[in-house]
Amino acid sequence: MNPVALAIHGGCGVMAKLDLSEEEWQAARADLAASLRAGWAVLARGGSALDAVEAAVVVMEDSPHFNAGYGAALNENAEHELDASIMDGSNLDAGAICAASRIKNPVRAARAVMEKSGAVLLTGPAADRFAERCGLDIVAPGYFTTERRQKALAAMKAHARAGTFKAASEAEKHGTVGAVALDRAGHLAAATSTGGYNNKPEGRVGDSPIIGAGTYARDGVCAVSGTGQGEFFIRHVVGHEIASRITYLGETLEAAAHRVIREDLKSYGIGAGAVAVDGRGDVSAPYNTDGMFRGWVTREGRLHVASHSEVFFVETLAGGRP
Repeated sequence: MNPVALAIHGGCGVMAKLDLSEEEWQAARADLAASLRAGWAVLARGGSALDAVEAAVVVMEDSPHFNAGYGAALNENAEHELDASIMDGSNLDAGAICAASRIKNPVRAARAVMEKSGAVLLTGPAADRFAERCGLDIVAPGYFTTERRQKALAAMKAHARAGTFKAASEAEKHGTVGAVALDRAGHLAAATSTGGYNNKPEGRVGDSPIIGAGTYARDGVCAVSGTGQGEFFIRHVVGHEIASRITYLGETLEAAAHRVIREDLKSYGIGAGAVAVDGRGDVSAPYNTDGMFRGWVTREGRLHVASHSEVFFVETLAGGRP
């Protein structure tokens, strides 16, 4: 029986430790743990990696602590434009939506695009209408707005007026959620969801819905979900680049992921991070910022979450490798 593995991220460039109370940090870590439990429950009962990453991302989309779904960033017009994608490593099927404004769980819409539309990517109001026809939960745009994102938008507009964008914290700029998984059948999957970055131009689309950039999965190689300034992830085709380094250079998952995130992207001075898992169940979670919301479950079922350098062991889950 193959091992199972699961890893998630809630965005790199997390807030400084003093920016949130200890209760708020605990709440964010609790939601990371809930996301891992949701994905692991699927894998432990023999479910697919695809179902696992969707389940894990939905939990983070429903949490106000991450920039996806409820709590998503606001664009320059104080509106939400949501992006998400999902990819099945067993056959390279993929689906994505971008610039949506009424889909409660964008990752579910991305999967519906993959399975029901014949397309890979749907955008804007058409994506919203498609999700509604598929029976997915549709909400008023105001559902996604939180006080924290409103304050971040105000801060980014102030930086824009002062010409101090580079001085803004990574947390003020952007954030993303994502999950990668390996199931007992040996299949890999990845999913990513985001609200983009605060004060982004209307109509801007980042890497999260771009297959091969922010999301990529191929059986026997790896599954990747990225977080950071999407324009650079698109230019470097980050997910596919990590897979290619493994395939063509024979690098380990850890070496390939760290090379791309901590060397190739860091050279531009931008925040970047990713979670990745390979066909053996090895997990990598590199980032080049002060922190990254992240978590993983080992092959033995040990659940860990982290935000900065500290890693918290939470519990041992059922369904690890015998």
